[in-house]
Amino acid sequence: MALPEARPSAQHVVWHWATPQARTILDSGDLGAILRFHRTVHGLNQTELGALLGYDKTYISALELRKKTLGDVGSLRRVAEQLRLPPHVLGVTDPADTDHRAMLQFGQSTVRLAEIARQSGHASEAVAELWPLVARLEARLEDGHTEGDVLRLLAHARVGLGVALGNVLPEERLATAAHWTAKSLSIATHFDDPAFSSYALRMHGNELRKARITGAAVDRLRHAAALAPNPEARAAVLPLYARAAGQLGDASLFDSVMQEADELIQSATHTSLFNPYALHEIRLRGLVGTGRADLAIRLVDHGPDSTTTVAPQWRVIELVTVAHVRLLADDQGGAAESLNTAMAEAVVQRLPHQLQRIVRTAGDRLPVERGTAVQALDRMRQEMAA
Repeated sequence: MALPEARPSAQHVVWHWATPQARTILDSGDLGAILRFHRTVHGLNQTELGALLGYDKTYISALELRKKTLGDVGSLRRVAEQLRLPPHVLGVTDPADTDHRAMLQFGQSTVRLAEIARQSGHASEAVAELWPLVARLEARLEDGHTEGDVLRLLAHARVGLGVALGNVLPEERLATAAHWTAKSLSIATHFDDPAFSSYALRMHGNELRKARITGAAVDRLRHAAALAPNPEARAAVLPLYARAAGQLGDASLFDSVMQEADELIQSATHTSLFNPYALHEIRLRGLVGTGRADLAIRLVDHGPDSTTTVAPQWRVIELVTVAHVRLLADDQGGAAESLNTAMAEAVVQRLPHQLQRIVRTAGDRLPVERGTAVQALDRMRQEMAA
């Protein structure tokens, strides 16, 4: 099977700036170390970085070796802009930081647009937009600016960053996504706002589940459901809560949560809160996870209509689970078809976690599909490590 070319993703490596190693380098304010790290992440040599910043190779080398420094604000600001760094990282006070209202408006717009980008299948772009905002807000917090609106914006930005990372990171690095959503909880506890706390717990719980920290995930999602101040907020928690319960293998909890979700979806008021692909996938995976594969096999063909509009990643997630159930029913042809469709979209949308699910699902029974997915995953990993 020939896979399509991946969507252009010059920003796909920006998530490296959210790693502990990068945080240490950024906190040091060492321009030479920052330049070296940027080159490593983006696979640039000194000549190429020099072309990006407007300097020759010799000057870049001198900066990296600390033989020269950039002393003027204009040069530092230009370097920060080209590297997509918040200016304060290089010791520059950004004029926008002095205008509290403008910063909040910018930050709120960034969070909203990043969420739209993530849901439309552009999680890498969401990470690229959110991480500089998070860095800027955390710097304000460290400088003693603890205004409530800044803290709330920071919590939302941390959640958005964590969730976006949860889309683009491979399984072995999903704990990084959970780390960022967890950082929102410490802020949420400062507000007497059940809806805000429920939201933060809901998103963190789902990232814990993806990182296979399932017991803690169920606990956070249970708490999120309990704090939900209205049916709409509770309806937002239920699909994620059910998914975690199924992954934990708790049949009783899974059934009770799914029953409540089914009851809510009967109400036209709440129908829009439920992603039909997500509900179908959650039901199938939960039944398999709780030892009732026979029921999943009966329901596998009763999914949402193919014309239903849904974010690309949800379609991929559902297709992989459908393939798993079809293999349990000894339908290798149907399983292969589902995996091939999912694989093509996972490559385009840059979803390494879903490629890993495809590899596991195909296993020894679908060696061709497994091999193609392994190759695609290897290419993606090489790009991320470059």
